[in-house]
Amino acid sequence: MSHPSDGIDTLRFWLVERVPHLWALWAASRPSQLALIGLLYALGVGMATTGRPVAAATFVPRLTPAVLVGGVVLLAVAVAVHYANEYADADTDALADRTPFSGGSGALAETGLPASFLGRATLGTGAVAVALLAVGGVGPLSPIAVALAATILVAGVAYSLPPVALVRRGLGEPVNMALGGLLLPVYGVAVVAPPTPSAAAVVVPFTLVVGCNLLAVHWPDRAADERVGKRTLAVRWGATRLRRAYAALAVSAALLTLVLWRGGLLPPVVAAAHLTPVPFLLWGWTTLTRRRSPLPAVAAMVVLAVALTAGWWWAGV
Repeated sequence: MSHPSDGIDTLRFWLVERVPHLWALWAASRPSQLALIGLLYALGVGMATTGRPVAAATFVPRLTPAVLVGGVVLLAVAVAVHYANEYADADTDALADRTPFSGGSGALAETGLPASFLGRATLGTGAVAVALLAVGGVGPLSPIAVALAATILVAGVAYSLPPVALVRRGLGEPVNMALGGLLLPVYGVAVVAPPTPSAAAVVVPFTLVVGCNLLAVHWPDRAADERVGKRTLAVRWGATRLRRAYAALAVSAALLTLVLWRGGLLPPVVAAAHLTPVPFLLWGWTTLTRRRSPLPAVAAMVVLAVALTAGWWWAGV
């Protein structure tokens, strides 16, 4: 009896063999991460339309031209950043024992294409992203939104590529937290209305959970990363210190959520949404450095992203 995955594997093999360049571009774009980025963008849009003190507007229609253009711009920026990461990590990804959540996409290893292919793809998609930013800037996007998207592009590329290569200098985790946990949702807010400092404050707990995820995701790759000089925290710190850092991030996220709720910045439904990742965070702490799979911490981040997006949009109904 055939398994449903057999058909998927057959299709994957056919694509790799027949259209390797297209497959590499698809896989290296990291579709699952693009979906999460789209969700965080929707989170920011929802935050801006609830009437809470996170944006200068109380309510505007959500699917405006600005929201649609802002989403296209963000997609181009994210793809360029992902291609840059895959290109820069070709050496470590070739050595890593991949999991579904770590070790890169495997696009180059599967297709046998040189890393230079994704280097050229980075330049091409980066140029497209810059052009879209320019068009959006003279169109429906505010200067703040354009500045945030440009920051995500520049910092996202600098995260991976030399001469900066922040991830190889021990700065990867805080930069990734700031980009994925903080700037992405605030960009969604800025596309709709001028963000206030509260817009950044209310997503800091999520940003801290992103940090838990990064500690777990980098752990399986630590040996390969160390061999190529990629100084992630999993390489620089021992298991005990990593577990303490994970616990500190999770506890800080919980305490800050309570402060934000009591301060009136979080609607009750959004405050309650912060409870959803707790079982996964606890599971992640018990398995961190003891098992290779970062699944529990990844699940905590994704579950919280979904819950927060649903909560902010519900609060605006």
